[in-house]
Amino acid sequence: MAEWKLVIHGGAGAMRPVHGDEDHVERARQGLRDALDAGSEILGRGGSAINAVEAAVRVLEDDPCFNAGRGSTLNAKGLVELDAAIMDGANRRAGAVAGVRTTRAPISLARTLMERGPHVFLSYEGADRLAREAKLEQVDNEWFVTDERRRQLDELLAKGGFDSEVKYGTVGAVAVDAEGHVAAATSTGGLTAKQWGRIGDSPLIGAGTYADDRSAAVSATGSGEYFIRAVAGHQLAERMRLGGQSLQEALEGTLEDIR
Repeated sequence: MAEWKLVIHGGAGAMRPVHGDEDHVERARQGLRDALDAGSEILGRGGSAINAVEAAVRVLEDDPCFNAGRGSTLNAKGLVELDAAIMDGANRRAGAVAGVRTTRAPISLARTLMERGPHVFLSYEGADRLAREAKLEQVDNEWFVTDERRRQLDELLAKGGFDSEVKYGTVGAVAVDAEGHVAAATSTGGLTAKQWGRIGDSPLIGAGTYADDRSAAVSATGSGEYFIRAVAGHQLAERMRLGGQSLQEALEGTLEDIR
C-alpha cells in the first residue's frame, strides 16, 4: 500500500486582502483547510484519488474567496462562465467543461462527463444541458456573482478593459491514493473582463490538468495562454516518464519552457 497524499491550490500568487475586507485572507485559508479536510477524509479511509480531488475542489468552488464556482470573475459582459476538468491517472479517463453558466459544481459536471462518455469535452449550453439531464444542481448565473468581483470588473473596464496580468485564484487538487493511483482536478472562472468565448488552460487536458499513474498528476494556475502553448501538464509528465527526470526537475524544466 502506498502512502496517500493530497495537494491543493487556491490560485497563483500570494493571498491578499480584497477591497474593504480585512478577514479575506483568514477566510481563504480556512477554505483551503476545509478542502484539504474533505479530500483527506476520503483518502484516509482508503478512498480513491479521483474522489478526493473532486471533493476538495467542490469545497473551493462553493467558497467565494476563490475564482471558481461562487466568487468567480466576470467576463466583459458581466457574466460568470466556468471551466473545469478532472482526470484519473489510473486509466487516463478525463472530463472537461467550459463556459458553464448555471451548474453549481462544474467539477462534478466534468466528473459526470468522464463517467458517462463517450466525449471528453463539452462547452457552453451543451455542458449545462448535460448537467440538467444528470440532475446536477442548477442556479441562476447571478448566484455566482459577488460584490467584490463586480467591483473588480468595473474597475478594470474603467481602465480600458481586459488585462491578462490580473489573476484571481483558480483552484485545483492533485492526489495519490493508497493504491498508488493519481488524479487531478482544476476549476476556474477565468480572467476578469475576458472576451466572449475565451477558454484558458484549466479545462484543457494536457495543458492545465493532467494525470497519469506512470508519471504525475498536474493542476496548473497562472496565465492560461502560456500553459496552453507549452502543453504544460503533459510536458511535465512526459519529462518524468520518457526523460527520466525527477518531479522537481520536470517542474523546473516545464516552467523554464513556459517563460
